[in-house]
Amino acid sequence: MFVGHVAVAMLAARARPRTPFVWWMAAANLVDLVWPLLLLAGVETVRVAPGITAFTPLAFESYPWTHSLLAGVLWGAALAGFARAAGVERAALPLLAATVVSHWLLDWLTHVPDLPLAPWLAGRYGLGLWRSVPGTLVVEGALWLAAITLFLRARRPTSWAGHLAIWSFVLLNTFIWASGPFTPPPPDARSLAWFALVGWIVVPWAWWIDRTSSGRGPLGHG
Repeated sequence: MFVGHVAVAMLAARARPRTPFVWWMAAANLVDLVWPLLLLAGVETVRVAPGITAFTPLAFESYPWTHSLLAGVLWGAALAGFARAAGVERAALPLLAATVVSHWLLDWLTHVPDLPLAPWLAGRYGLGLWRSVPGTLVVEGALWLAAITLFLRARRPTSWAGHLAIWSFVLLNTFIWASGPFTPPPPDARSLAWFALVGWIVVPWAWWIDRTSSGRGPLGHG
């Protein structure tokens, strides 16, 4: 899943508007931010296999340290601890950790069975929504549209830059996601890993949104 993870970050920001959006984006995408680093280090592996699913050409062969359920729980706990040390309000920490774990749950919906529960367990899980392009677009698109709607109702841009930050963020994510099935696959796993590092841009971009807009509360008030 792609924009589905961003959608969770938006919904979490709606629920806890006092916590900067950058924290929610970091949480929802944390394991995907670490993943290309472990690919380049040779710790985890992926193979480019066009046709393995209709929506993505990637065969995720081994990624227990980022994409197992247990790893998600541990990454979530680590991020919550770091956030607390950085001054994030204590009440937001359980949701912050849960947002990290949500990555596994959403991937379970879309991936073919390749997600482990723990690094040492052999079982692999996934419902395989990616086998259907229309199904993926409908399910993930509905979540994305709902999140955009609620997020926009809860954010007040403080300048023209705020409108630019939010709308460019929404439109670029939508374009990358919707064009994915029709984009040529990367030539090899290493090229993919280097390209995936571009995903780190979501962190300063979310910070930009924080700097140029303000939250209006979980119900759109105050």
